[in-house]
Amino acid sequence: MIIPVRCFTCGKVIGHLWRTYIERVRAGEDPGKVLDELGVKRYCCRRMLLSHVNLIEEVVVYGRKV
Repeated sequence: MIIPVRCFTCGKVIGHLWRTYIERVRAGEDPGKVLDELGVKRYCCRRMLLSHVNLIEEVVVYGRKV
């Protein structure tokens, strides 16, 4: 759905990194190197960004009034 603001495990704020991360990965950069450069070192925080599936555009259709 929407990227969480904080890591579920350790509580580190990571939500502000999503846009930068996804833009750089779509540009062809290696996801691991991007996370290293953004300062995401813990594996729990890395999995929050790596495993996120952006479904908001698909779900928002069901919330609109007809």
